[in-house]
Amino acid sequence: MFLNKFAGTFSNDLAIDLGTANTLVYAKGRGIICDEPSVVVVRRDSRKPIAVGIEAKGMLGKTPTNIITIRPMKDGVIADFDATEEMLKYFIAKAHNRKSFISPRVIIGVPSGITQVEQRAVKDAAHASGAREVYLIEEPMAAAIGVGLPVDEPTGNMIVDIGGGTTDVAIISLDGIVFSRAVRVGGDKMDESIMSFVKRKYNLMIGERTAEQIKITCGSAYTMNNIAPMEVKGRDLISGIPKGIMISEEEVREALHESVCVILETVKVTLENAPPELAADIVDRGIVLAGGGALLKGLDILIREHTGVPVIVPDDPLTAVVRGCGLMLDKLEMLKKVALATN
Repeated sequence: MFLNKFAGTFSNDLAIDLGTANTLVYAKGRGIICDEPSVVVVRRDSRKPIAVGIEAKGMLGKTPTNIITIRPMKDGVIADFDATEEMLKYFIAKAHNRKSFISPRVIIGVPSGITQVEQRAVKDAAHASGAREVYLIEEPMAAAIGVGLPVDEPTGNMIVDIGGGTTDVAIISLDGIVFSRAVRVGGDKMDESIMSFVKRKYNLMIGERTAEQIKITCGSAYTMNNIAPMEVKGRDLISGIPKGIMISEEEVREALHESVCVILETVKVTLENAPPELAADIVDRGIVLAGGGALLKGLDILIREHTGVPVIVPDDPLTAVVRGCGLMLDKLEMLKKVALATN
């Protein structure tokens, strides 16, 4: 019964990486057509959406009291069902240039630790947004396929997918996840740590967007010595007036230390649980990093130093999950093997 409706060719079907920080959409034959922040701005009284995606992110921290900014995804799962539905409607309509369209089949990447209830919420939101059929793939599996790992072979492939809300670490062999561990630490937690650090050390209140900019510009997991200090502006908590400070790479690394340690510990636990034969493969082939967190400077060096295993950062780690889901639009037999069977 499963997937027997896949008789027709995929024409307007989509693959979606429904991320905590960003949502990416892949259309068959066109590649990635949309990469926008997972943010929705609505009116407080009517809950009517005003803006979604890039436009909405530009309003973060700048809205009047009658307008609220919502991040519908938290820790990789739906935190606000209605806002997620509006966001998916927007992305699906945008993918089809807002024309009337046949309801698409949709493949969505979800965290490996997702519960049955959370799976159902994702599927329901996609159906309510106009999707005809919805298939879920665990993000580490999708990321591994997206970066070109031979997941169908009897060899050990290890992937560390560091997203906005979660870090998924998995060992994959023969189209299946042998062992996986997901922790709710990712880019958002790093941003929060930077905000807390600046508040604690400098009595300066900064917003999410500023914290994210600090992470991208000055953030590192390992001493790099070549990153210039950055000027940061915010509101002084004592005087209440705006002021600026200079923040160094060393300070940002201190702020990120706890989050980085959780990711490192999760990698170690996964390696410890690898069957011996697959562990030997991983030592030969290395650990592949994916997701936006893979771009944190020096993270690959830190993991390599602590595990002794080579670490590879692919060319475009941010899009690994959506590219993997997109490849499944063509490989129906593989999709049958790797999609989550939901009730």
